Amino acid sequence: MRKRQIAAVLLAASLLPTLGLSAPSKIQVKYDQTEINFPDQRPVIQNDRTLVPIRPIAETLGFEVGWDAGSLKVGLQKQTNQVELVIGQKIAQRNGESLELEVPAQIINDRTMVPLRFIVEALGYEVDWQEQNRIVQITDALSAPIPAPVPPQQPQPEQPAKPAEMVQLGNEVLFSDYHHLIKGKKVGLITNQSGVNREGISTIQRLWQDSDVQLTALYGPEHGIDGKALAGAYVESYTHPQYQIPVYSLYGATRTPTKDMLSNIDVLLFDVQDVGARWYTYISTLNYAMKAAKEQNIPVIVLDRPNPLGGTIVEGPIAEDPYLTFVGVDNLPMAHGMTVGELSLFFNRKIGADVTVVPMKGYTRNMIFKDTGLKWVQTSPMLPAIDSVISYMATGLGDGTGVAQSDYFRWVGSKGLDSNRFAELLNKANLPGVKFIPQPKGTSGGVKLEITDPYTFNPAKTGIYVLAYAKSLTNFKVSKSGETVVMFDKIMGSNKMGQHLEAGLSPQEIEAKYAAELNQFKKEREKYLLYK
Repeated sequence: MRKRQIAAVLLAASLLPTLGLSAPSKIQVKYDQTEINFPDQRPVIQNDRTLVPIRPIAETLGFEVGWDAGSLKVGLQKQTNQVELVIGQKIAQRNGESLELEVPAQIINDRTMVPLRFIVEALGYEVDWQEQNRIVQITDALSAPIPAPVPPQQPQPEQPAKPAEMVQLGNEVLFSDYHHLIKGKKVGLITNQSGVNREGISTIQRLWQDSDVQLTALYGPEHGIDGKALAGAYVESYTHPQYQIPVYSLYGATRTPTKDMLSNIDVLLFDVQDVGARWYTYISTLNYAMKAAKEQNIPVIVLDRPNPLGGTIVEGPIAEDPYLTFVGVDNLPMAHGMTVGELSLFFNRKIGADVTVVPMKGYTRNMIFKDTGLKWVQTSPMLPAIDSVISYMATGLGDGTGVAQSDYFRWVGSKGLDSNRFAELLNKANLPGVKFIPQPKGTSGGVKLEITDPYTFNPAKTGIYVLAYAKSLTNFKVSKSGETVVMFDKIMGSNKMGQHLEAGLSPQEIEAKYAAELNQFKKEREKYLLYK
């Protein structure tokens, strides 16, 4: 086996403020049944993240640790695949066998501290927070240690059912029909690598080359403007090396554009591809930006894009006000069936900003992504292909339960799960558009999803059935919200799903619990739909 080498490049202490730190009370960090001791520097909490020193974690997980004071590097080595972890950098990219991964570091009492979840997952393990016992539990990961941003070539979907010329994106219609909205203006653009037209030309480039427009600022959501930072990774602001304009991070020191960030623009554009799930944070960035723009009397223009799941699947419990966070920003079901333009109008019922949607041409509600003739552009590191997007909600709901995804959201399972029995229960449910293939992974049991009909497949409903049947077979513990809202409840939009699972309700009974509110939402959303 190859040696796995991880080099942590640390920022100088003067550049790493340690504001808002506090010592956690009676928090234990365990790997399997072994408690990890921190003799030199206890874990601290900053912005709801547990920061830990690298050495005790790495050594407990079997890594050799070395320190090079001259280069400010901590070297970690183990007999496994070669990986390179760079802390404090802005990019995350795969170069052959090496991965440069952004992970923020802090210097506290002369000790290098990193977010526990980041370092553990980077080393190829999983983290679970047990609120009741205040234990951070580290376990072996179900999936590969660190996925490459671009995986091996995936099977291509069927050819588009409609001509490629039929659908024009909002960023194309902007220049053909709505150019007057930006002509003579100083423009700010919220975007990332997905903000391209059908020819793959970025909206950044088109605005920069437009002699009637002055592009003065860029804003990046989670994962950064290039989409390479891993989920939850802190992203820094910087100056664009080519255009010499600021690139403001909306997933770093702030998630809301500040007054200073908006001071040099006349209009704010949004051009980011969504994936159709309530908790996918790009739509949260849109929501926060609309609120900030209203405060500064700046118009917002949303360049519309397709919902890759189509506009007819609307499913799941509605997020409740006490549980609205950046991971679920409004009272939406899990699968909302709306485009980003339609969502901006829905959000605006509470915000009242000056919002204009530049609509697509040729788009209809019954289209799924393959019907648009567009090429899928990877929206985030774990969603490289459209089949991952389709199954995202079906396999990605189990945070804090032990139920986890693998193979870029095409597999779901957990330890102690009987793969055959799990597949049998799911297949007998006759969920539309999907078959479940028993497929163990190491010590974990699970199923591979085979999407048979992407038009009828209901990912949110499928995800609820996955959780309910996994609970019946393994009786996993559900994380509970206390002083803070746990991630499971953030994703579910309330604590009710956890209560239903612990009560042993069947998936059909769980569906019945949210049916009335879901029907009410379907009626409400009609006011904001732009396409038939």
